[in-house]
Amino acid sequence: MLLVISPAKNLDYQTPATTKQSTTPDFLEHAQLLIEELRGLAPQDVSKLMSISDKLGVLNYDRFQQWSLPFTADNAKPAALAFNGDVYTGLNAESFKADDFKFAQKHLRILSGLYGLLRPLDLMQAYRLEMGTKFENQRGKNLYEFWGDIITQALNQQLKSLNSEVLVNLASNEYFKSVKAKTLNATIVTPVFKDWKGDKYKIISFYAKKARGLMCAYAINNRITDAEELKGFDLEGYGYNEAMSSEKEWVFTRQLDG
Repeated sequence: MLLVISPAKNLDYQTPATTKQSTTPDFLEHAQLLIEELRGLAPQDVSKLMSISDKLGVLNYDRFQQWSLPFTADNAKPAALAFNGDVYTGLNAESFKADDFKFAQKHLRILSGLYGLLRPLDLMQAYRLEMGTKFENQRGKNLYEFWGDIITQALNQQLKSLNSEVLVNLASNEYFKSVKAKTLNATIVTPVFKDWKGDKYKIISFYAKKARGLMCAYAINNRITDAEELKGFDLEGYGYNEAMSSEKEWVFTRQLDG
């Protein structure tokens, strides 16, 4: 079983990493090509491209200019500890011990607009470049065309090394579009998390994102390699809802107090 998640816009490079372990991303040469092109943008171009404020435009312009190889513990941070959004609150990689990271390195991947595909311990420098960004580049009109088959081939390689034919999609639609489902050598299972609101179960973004991270943590902490065992996921009140689920979409529901 292989799990995939999205990155986060928010980053934390202030808090020291809780592990000295690290690895090097597989596709740094591709990331460097993107950086070289992104460096040609003025701060206002970055703001316009990403639909962000002038202040954030300047911040990310500076990030592109400062990006440099090689990555070290002094200028980069493991991806699972650098991302700081709702998914990563649920993942809580800061609590991982060495054996947890070892398992996560094999079974968890982070999709990325800049880095393509990251393992939890892969060092990364700060950036913002969402997969859906329509950044015209030397390989096409957007990042999906830039990455082409690269991400899918890498996932296939890891699935083969795990002797697995199941990929658990815990990423957003924007990011999972970078995976070519037709050429992925796996059955894709997509967990969906719904909370009771009003008079029915609904996907509430904040809770759903956190639950994706919680499910990854559940798999890592319990050393789950068979996706079927994820149906036992019960953190923070969620439970598998067989009646609402289908073969490839597994629904987990929760009824909050009050």
